[in-house]
Amino acid sequence: MSETTTGKPPVVTPLRVVIALCLIAPFVAMLWVGSYAKVDPLLAGIPFFYWYQMLWVLVSTLLTVVAYKLWQRDQRARRVREGGEER
Repeated sequence: MSETTTGKPPVVTPLRVVIALCLIAPFVAMLWVGSYAKVDPLLAGIPFFYWYQMLWVLVSTLLTVVAYKLWQRDQRARRVREGGEER
């Protein structure tokens, strides 16, 4: 059986894998409670358990922005490849 190529770009690309990793990393970090369920080290008197979670709020925000920018780049490249106009 022969495969015919329709000219469509692949659905899974290395860029999309990076996007997925950026979005999944915060969930994995927060669901792995055993890694941060402790008091020490303290940061300005705040137990590790709390400041680690607050740090992930900032890291999650940055990773989401990176994923969004990469997604925009991916969509722009797909439009150009399909012969559409770039905005």
